[in-house]
Amino acid sequence: MMTKLKLIVMCSLVLALSNLTAVAQDTIFNMVRSSTAVTAGCLPNASGRVTIHSIGIAETMHVEVTGLPANKEFDFFVIQLPNAPFGMSWYQGDIETDSNGRGIADFVGRFSIETFVVAPGSGPAPVVHGADASSNPATAPVHTYHLGLWFNNPADAADVGCPNSVTPFNGDHTAGVQALSTRNFSATTGPLKRIQ
Repeated sequence: MMTKLKLIVMCSLVLALSNLTAVAQDTIFNMVRSSTAVTAGCLPNASGRVTIHSIGIAETMHVEVTGLPANKEFDFFVIQLPNAPFGMSWYQGDIETDSNGRGIADFVGRFSIETFVVAPGSGPAPVVHGADASSNPATAPVHTYHLGLWFNNPADAADVGCPNSVTPFNGDHTAGVQALSTRNFSATTGPLKRIQ
């Protein structure tokens, strides 16, 4: 009987420690108003919170944003630099706000110190929209450790006092300005670099 009890205690201890390890792998950080929003004096209450959880072969990214215009679409990117010119940028997906200006999205991918783009050589690329390049530039690995959120529509940005500029940060390259970013981290040490 004592051996069974010891075995149960040992198994419980191993399970508890493995759960602590999983919790320790979570990384949480904030997104702040973009430089464009701060300069324009728009989106005074906008913010974001990101939780990244390692699942070993990849990471899950849970994004919560608040203080944005209600019932609007935004475009979420992994980017090289938190401010213009942004550098290499990778479209993750969309975040839609609810009637209170809050939005939530979940993504799965490589969101860690291993997040990068690379093009060993140049080659032809499909041109789907007029602004698309017909070939890629060759580049050594470029790490992309920052995050950014753009208005999907420039008119939505203008409606809340942000610039009515068109940027390429959505599926058809007609997005508005950046609303949130991780500019609260330095240019070369974005928050994804902290995740091993």
